[in-house]
Amino acid sequence: MRHPIRFGLKVSSEDMTVADMRSCWRIADEAGFDHLWDFDHLAGVKGDDGPNHSIFDGWALLAAMAEATKRVRIGCLVTGNTYRHPAVLAKLAVTVDHLSGARLEFGIGAGHAAIEHQMYGIEGLEHRVGRLSESLQVLKALWTQESSTFDGRYYRLHDAVANPKPLQRPHPPIWLGARGDTTLKLVARHADVWNVTVRGSASGAEDARVAGLLGLRLREECERLGREPAEVRWSGQVFWDGRDLGALSSDVAAYLEHGFTEVVIFPDVRGGGADPVAAVFAAAEELDTLRQLRASEPAGA
Repeated sequence: MRHPIRFGLKVSSEDMTVADMRSCWRIADEAGFDHLWDFDHLAGVKGDDGPNHSIFDGWALLAAMAEATKRVRIGCLVTGNTYRHPAVLAKLAVTVDHLSGARLEFGIGAGHAAIEHQMYGIEGLEHRVGRLSESLQVLKALWTQESSTFDGRYYRLHDAVANPKPLQRPHPPIWLGARGDTTLKLVARHADVWNVTVRGSASGAEDARVAGLLGLRLREECERLGREPAEVRWSGQVFWDGRDLGALSSDVAAYLEHGFTEVVIFPDVRGGGADPVAAVFAAAEELDTLRQLRASEPAGA
């Protein structure tokens, strides 16, 4: 099974104005990006003074994004599961799916930012994988069943009704962020797309190589469950400084070489002094060139 290569753009709200975000969304929509993302945090996460940075709510921004764009698919990469009860999250997702005319890509992960949980007294980070597992079951039930009952360790439903249902049936595509063995098991069981973030290696090419090795573990888990591994698309985030187009091209090529067909470009100019709108425009200008690159089959396929 061969998947088409698709390119996404990620726009962080950290230290950005609403006007600049709207400009970035418009550029992404008009330039032909396949999907457009924000992220989900309650406080800033960049640098040692991250919590002091300004940030907006990811799902409220998705509602605005739905109204500000016409074509591009939209999502949150990724939603922190611990921030909301899954019934609340299910309703948010359905609302955005309807507002966008069935353009929602549903991204979710276990959550990781300890400082946010500490500051706001949010519980659940110590059992985040178990909570994510149950949340995925609850979300699917509320999106697809007329009435849902669920008796889990962390979440419970009692003859729960959730209408309307998503426009996309049975539900919007699920993008699950994962790197560890336990979360990769959840990807194999629940996800349409696996999203991985690898950062901190010597180069973008090395990040892509590490991500590809994680993908091999995902293939093994799919096979163990009896699921065709090719059913799960691979998505990698490419961090870019907003300046070096050669590095952007080579990093994208590295992910494609390792079998990734969903590439999310993140012009991460936080703290670097570059103009985020200019960086997004530069990425958009490079999009046609990036589309000439070719994906490879995942190793071991």
